[in-house]
Amino acid sequence: MKKAKILLASLVGSVIEWYDFYLYGTATGLVFSTLFFPTHDPGVSILIAFATFGAGYAARPIGSIIFGHMGDKIGRKASLMLTLIGMGGSSFLIGLLPTYASIGIMAPALLVLLRLMQGIALGGEWGGAVLLATESANKGIRGFFGSVPQLGVPIGLVLGTFSFTLISALTTEAQFMAWGWRLPFLFSIVLIVIAVWIRSGIEETPEFQRKKEQGELAKIPVVDVFKYNTKDIFRLIGLKLGDGFFNVFLMSFILVYATTYLDYSRDTALVGLTLSCATMIITIPLVGYLSDFIGRKIIYTGGLIAMIALAIPYFIAIPISTPWFYTMQIVLLGVIWGAIFATQGTLFSELFPARVRYTGLSLGYQIAAAIVGFGPMIWTAMGTNFGASPLVFGGFMIVSLVISLVLILFAPDTRVVTKYEDDPGDNKITALNNEAKEEEAVNLS
Repeated sequence: MKKAKILLASLVGSVIEWYDFYLYGTATGLVFSTLFFPTHDPGVSILIAFATFGAGYAARPIGSIIFGHMGDKIGRKASLMLTLIGMGGSSFLIGLLPTYASIGIMAPALLVLLRLMQGIALGGEWGGAVLLATESANKGIRGFFGSVPQLGVPIGLVLGTFSFTLISALTTEAQFMAWGWRLPFLFSIVLIVIAVWIRSGIEETPEFQRKKEQGELAKIPVVDVFKYNTKDIFRLIGLKLGDGFFNVFLMSFILVYATTYLDYSRDTALVGLTLSCATMIITIPLVGYLSDFIGRKIIYTGGLIAMIALAIPYFIAIPISTPWFYTMQIVLLGVIWGAIFATQGTLFSELFPARVRYTGLSLGYQIAAAIVGFGPMIWTAMGTNFGASPLVFGGFMIVSLVISLVLILFAPDTRVVTKYEDDPGDNKITALNNEAKEEEAVNLS
């Protein structure tokens, strides 16, 4: 029961964080470009709107440092409570914002500010949710436990897109643009209350407690992680870049790409996205469980190769017909990317020792997220210049995927070589600290 409660706590917060974050992504192309960034050129409006979407990603490394420091110094639980409040509160306020027609330039300014708050909160949420699960797991089931908070992405996105689909179906276009789009954002406050209640009843993770009792916490985690784990930070960034660009396209920009360049309806694009995310809900725990037997590295490598092979065929197939669009979305996002993502939380966290794990895991992941978050701006420019070119869009994805593939081939198999057990680096640091204390005692005497 205790383990189940911890998994629920890691999942529920992750669901809400991603519900809020992708709610913004869905609304960017459908609503914000018109109501908050109106121009005479719809393409320019979309470009500006996606710049604010990217700003949320850019703010995530800041959150990773702030909440990573707190998580490595005070505890995982305390940090995760604050990320929930920051994320949910900013989303609720977005639902109350006046539009450009009401208050002029202040409307987009306030929207950007709240988007930055979202990004900062999410920068600390993902890593903490993963550690809440993996640091509470036994060694043989860490992959499965690490996959559970990853379910927050598809569940949160399904909830977000379903809410938009439902509201869109129940309202006219005028009603949806006037007030319907606000309802999913306002609903965030209900989800936050539930999540805070669940997380308030859990204990700190055993690994953090042990390090705290042994006096082995880092003084300044972000300094220590760059001092002792620089290679792992950059490895994580590179590993995330490839699937990260494709993920942002498949889960966010696809709504603009499908409606603007391929003439699909908004409802068709939303249904395709919802179906692929529903598939991920099945894929992620199954692959997480499998990774405890065959290893994270094998699954990650196979997933990247499959994405490279299907990158150009994906962009060729989706304009053909709605069934092709749905099928390719489900295969690439629901199955292949779902398999990659299922392993990431555990794989990346196993690169870092407990004393800096929250900071290292969050910072590396969120720097990569900050880079890929500006993908929609790049793709908007590509679409303007080249249209829906399979070679241009597919080629872009392949280049970033190859970078990740090369890095995973040279990465350790973390199922075998992990820093979750006693880490030599930790022992060395502890020995140096003890020597310094003994030397200080001698000097004082």
